[in-house]
Amino acid sequence: MADHGATANGNTNVDALKTSPVAQNVKDQTAKTTTELSNLASARQTPPYPAATGQPLTHYHSFFSELLSWNNPRASAIAYASIISLIFLVRYLDIFRWGFKLTWMVLAITIAAEVSGKTLLNSGFATQLRPRKYYTVPRETLDAMIGDVHELVNFFVIESQRILFAENIYASAAAALGAFLSYYLVKIVPYWGLALISTTVLFFAPLIYKSNQELIDSQIKHANEIVEAQTSQLRTVAQKHTEQATQLTKQYMGDYTAKAQALIKGARGSEPTPVKSELSEADFPAAPKAKLPQDPAIFSTPEPVLKAKAEQEPLIAA
Repeated sequence: MADHGATANGNTNVDALKTSPVAQNVKDQTAKTTTELSNLASARQTPPYPAATGQPLTHYHSFFSELLSWNNPRASAIAYASIISLIFLVRYLDIFRWGFKLTWMVLAITIAAEVSGKTLLNSGFATQLRPRKYYTVPRETLDAMIGDVHELVNFFVIESQRILFAENIYASAAAALGAFLSYYLVKIVPYWGLALISTTVLFFAPLIYKSNQELIDSQIKHANEIVEAQTSQLRTVAQKHTEQATQLTKQYMGDYTAKAQALIKGARGSEPTPVKSELSEADFPAAPKAKLPQDPAIFSTPEPVLKAKAEQEPLIAA
């Protein structure tokens, strides 16, 4: 009877714990967390909107957008806590050294069990624990993993190009500001600290914006109005100065053209006028019309001259 009473009392306590407000709250939070994780996983779909180039985006665009938007706060909080924990583990725990230590310890235990089993029982303990068929990765799983990695790599490649070519000016400005601050912080902050700061900003900046969206949007709208007003004023001033410069240029060009034409006309007017000759044929003497005498003695060469020329010419040898 005592045992029966103790058992009944124990069952009553267990039922009371299960129906307590704390247990019910834990159960509700667990169900909500599971639902949000499921929603986050189902968000991995190709977005309906393409990039500026017209090519489709990856399903990781939707996944990270859903994750950083804090639409599923428990899933986003778990992701943030996991990344922060991983950073601290890498910083304060020598994971690679512990991995090597665990590896040689496991292998040493396996070898000792196999050798001792064969020595004592003629059958190794590792042999008895060995599965009938070694585990292999199915091709479907491997293809899915490769496709997933391919999508993840393309996500970073596409996003880096979208930021580089300013598809979204605000995202490009935020990236530029982050790179500028990191350039100076890296001199005083270690890399793990920089990774911690970057992760915190990346997760909590959208949350701050979502919590104060109306105020931030109004400030951004006011800043855009000021920028547009200043731009319009500068555009008007620049247009006015351009028109004035154009008018002055036309005026100067007209003045210079008039002066050049005046100089050309003056140069033409100062050229000497050709003097017209007033002489006539009567002012010159008349040409003789009589024929020259046809005396052959005048045009014939004297014989002494011919003989002298003949003596001066060299004799040709026969």
